[in-house]
Amino acid sequence: MALSLTQAKLYSTDTLQAGVIETIAKESAVLEQLPFMEIDGNSYQYNLETALPTVAFRTVNNGYTANEGEIARKTESLVILGGDVDVDRFVVQTKGDVNSIRAIQTEMKAKAVANTFTLKFFKGDVANDVNEFNGLDARIVEDGNKQLVTFKEGDKLIDRLHELLDLVEGGADVLYMSKKVRRELQKALEGQTHYIQVGKDAFGRTIELFGDVEIRTVSDLILAGGDIYAVKFGAMQHVAGLTNGGVNVRDLGELDTLPVLRTRIEFYCGLAVFNPKSIARMNDVLNPVPAV
Repeated sequence: MALSLTQAKLYSTDTLQAGVIETIAKESAVLEQLPFMEIDGNSYQYNLETALPTVAFRTVNNGYTANEGEIARKTESLVILGGDVDVDRFVVQTKGDVNSIRAIQTEMKAKAVANTFTLKFFKGDVANDVNEFNGLDARIVEDGNKQLVTFKEGDKLIDRLHELLDLVEGGADVLYMSKKVRRELQKALEGQTHYIQVGKDAFGRTIELFGDVEIRTVSDLILAGGDIYAVKFGAMQHVAGLTNGGVNVRDLGELDTLPVLRTRIEFYCGLAVFNPKSIARMNDVLNPVPAV
């Protein structure tokens, strides 16, 4: 069974853990929706179809030429994402309620975890840091740039957006973009209300949809450029997170070595793309490629 963090929060009987999970899911439009598969150990292997076998028509009394499809063996490793929250006993003594002070700091740490995961979901690159996982950019490059749409000067954004969505096999669930890009999209859609629908996210917040595909914004600090990503989620078939134990939150109490109360948040996590055609990206729409 694969659960998003939004769903996993409902199964937690630990109030502290449930609160941290909810904060992380609320902070990240990716983690709100991404399904996580629970795995054993610290890595996960799966087969990726790279080429289908051939078939043919035959005449009576003649046979087929046997052949097999091509399969690549993929391995995804879990990484460790998290941090400690320390509150000095002096602060507790002089500033008031320890629970509220620790809760504020823990919530901020949870948001930092959410934002870091979201950044790596798009931009993670093991070639630059072996402690993280490969994000969508690195995986699209692995696929030989087949899942890229080039936005050129003079192009209509709506036309290229339809092209982007067509690249996602089975239909995308969501379009991710920065707030700057969403404003550009809203300009392009002015007067074309048949393209835009209004819905609600998992927390009841209003969202827009483009032809039944959710439009979700990511912080401009995370998606600094003008790229747009189309993604389809699904365990074992499309894009899914990997975890062993989910988000772990531990109240370690007062340390022996320091006069602080410590809370630790850790997330053993990873990412798997079971079908390369489950993701696609359009290049920077804010800085189009010059027309030839």
